[in-house]
Amino acid sequence: MMINPEYVSLQERENITNLYQHEINPVYPVADGAVHKGYEALVSTLLNYKTCVIDGYSGVDWDEVVTQLRIYSSNLGKTIRFSAISDAMLPEDTIDSLIAPFLGGTDPLFGYRTTLQLADFFDPDKLTAFSPDHTADLHIIYGCGAALLDWTAVPVVYFDVPKYEIQQRIKAGRHLNLGATRACSFKAMYKRCYFVDWIVLNQHKQQLLPRMAYVADQQLAGTVNWISGDDLRQTLHFMSVSYFRVKPWFEPGVWGGDWMKERFGLDEERPNYAWSFEMIVPENGLLLKGGDNVLEVSFDMLMFQESANVLGHATARFGYDFPIRFDFLDTFNGGNLSVQCHPSPSYAKQHFGEPFTQDETYYIVDSAPDAQVYLGFQEDIEPVEFKQALEHSYTHKEKLDVEKYVQVLPSRKHELYLIPHGTVHCSGINNLVLEISATPYIFTFKMYDWLRLDLDGSPRPLNIDRAFENLNFTRKGDVVQETLVSKPRILQQGSDWKWVHLPTHPDHFYDVYRYEFERTVTIHTDGQCHVLMLVSGTAITLETSGGESATFHFAETFAVPAATTIYQLTNKGQGKAMVIVAFVKQKACS
Repeated sequence: MMINPEYVSLQERENITNLYQHEINPVYPVADGAVHKGYEALVSTLLNYKTCVIDGYSGVDWDEVVTQLRIYSSNLGKTIRFSAISDAMLPEDTIDSLIAPFLGGTDPLFGYRTTLQLADFFDPDKLTAFSPDHTADLHIIYGCGAALLDWTAVPVVYFDVPKYEIQQRIKAGRHLNLGATRACSFKAMYKRCYFVDWIVLNQHKQQLLPRMAYVADQQLAGTVNWISGDDLRQTLHFMSVSYFRVKPWFEPGVWGGDWMKERFGLDEERPNYAWSFEMIVPENGLLLKGGDNVLEVSFDMLMFQESANVLGHATARFGYDFPIRFDFLDTFNGGNLSVQCHPSPSYAKQHFGEPFTQDETYYIVDSAPDAQVYLGFQEDIEPVEFKQALEHSYTHKEKLDVEKYVQVLPSRKHELYLIPHGTVHCSGINNLVLEISATPYIFTFKMYDWLRLDLDGSPRPLNIDRAFENLNFTRKGDVVQETLVSKPRILQQGSDWKWVHLPTHPDHFYDVYRYEFERTVTIHTDGQCHVLMLVSGTAITLETSGGESATFHFAETFAVPAATTIYQLTNKGQGKAMVIVAFVKQKACS
């Protein structure tokens, strides 16, 4: 049976649930090495040294690490002395004053990307007071920033935790911000992570990557999977000249739907799934398999080591930032997204310290017959009247007649809707949207949210003033259809294939193409990283110029780095396959 992802009724969905074969834990083989399991094996390895540094990321459970290492060293009749680098941290109130300029004051959502470095959180005199203890079998200095000691002859072990696990630990009260001793609300802690903690820790991780002797994944309680630094770095290199797929991350939301839950085999206990973070370098991880074990490392490790191979021509502009984001927005049997817009590049830089902004597109992978997209203003829009109506709705908790101000377009499968910065927009109910976007992903200025509370029962913050500092009121009337709905154009075609351009807006730095084929197509990267998804069909096989191959199924996101140069896609199902390809425009690379 060929899966053609046209709209299907609820009654029909159950019959195709297991046929998508959507892999939510995609792995990449470790190059000529192994992924090891357990603290016991790690202790045995570390006891070959007299001194070592165990550094790590935000979210690591250091109490568990120390406890487990102590237990297994004792079992071996060995003594380990542990020294916590946190003893050298500045007092909490000093750190609070240091980071305050980057936290946006009373703004509940937004701050400014810090210019601090991890070393700024420490007292330099206390750091220099650390010295190796050669009386123990092994002396371990541990904690976030332990490698700041810069004991160059000492091996560095790095413990990592995925971003989604960090957020779960925050919600469970098992994680505090860097240098903090007390918790606050999840949103406040996440904001601090985004604008401060993760930035300084990412810089530190990047600097350490060439020195890491071992890297450990500490997301599973009571155990650890780990790999040698050499095996990790070699695997990242092979990935950078072949292909990669990150581990997607699924999250519920107030408007979330059930399309992904019913097709991808997700946890039925969750209320819904609003998002799938398919490929976002700040959030996703890479799963590496060696032997019977799997290790997760952050996507940014690939960029830190191999950005030139991955991005090609775009490296000059984006450096270690992976510029293109793929994610799903699922509103099937859910709700409309908030009425929103995104900041201009200059606003994002001035107010948030972001090097580029959140220019988006909506590619409709699936939709019900009555589904809609809200996009652009009505011809007779009056900005002052619109703002007054939004403020009245918020103050008096009254519904807003959105369609009086915002256009509503029918949502058509395989249509591409263009949402450059400043454009009012949102997805309506009963859509599965592939959001192809620039990477920044939290800068959504909500103007109207249908009077909803968040999943935790708290009011959803609105950003009406920020929105009106960015809204483009020229995107109205006929201009919307003319400039914000992509006009597909066939560039080349053969007997059983087409190469179709889906032009983006001039404000978008990336472009979108679609390959439609019965059998095989050959594609050149031309010095750009290609981000791809099979949006119609059952499965395709990728073969790269270096001889690597992999199979991807419907709705799976993967990337082919610029260094791969040429690759081939083969349709493994009956009927036509359709593959979306996005990459940075050549003229936007500098």
